[in-house]
Amino acid sequence: MPLIIKWNKRAINQLIKAIEYIEKDSVQNAEKVKNDLLTEISKLIANPERYNPDKYHLNNDGSFRAFELHSYRVSYRYTKNEIRIIRIRHTRRNPKNY
Repeated sequence: MPLIIKWNKRAINQLIKAIEYIEKDSVQNAEKVKNDLLTEISKLIANPERYNPDKYHLNNDGSFRAFELHSYRVSYRYTKNEIRIIRIRHTRRNPKNY
């Protein structure tokens, strides 16, 4: 059975807020960031381990991973059935352990 991508509500809201913030300066840049992030997330289906374990996740068993793109850090967890997008944060914000 192929992996599926699921999003936490908080991660969806964080992406929407990020795109709305970028749109204040440039609709074109906002579209680029959104499309690039969504494309990169979709690539996780083929290889969920392509990124390193998330150093900010406490007691990480290796299933929590993260990547950065366009100054946004995307944290996700993968299991044998799904990839769950946990949060999207701007890299200038102080990192939060979770």
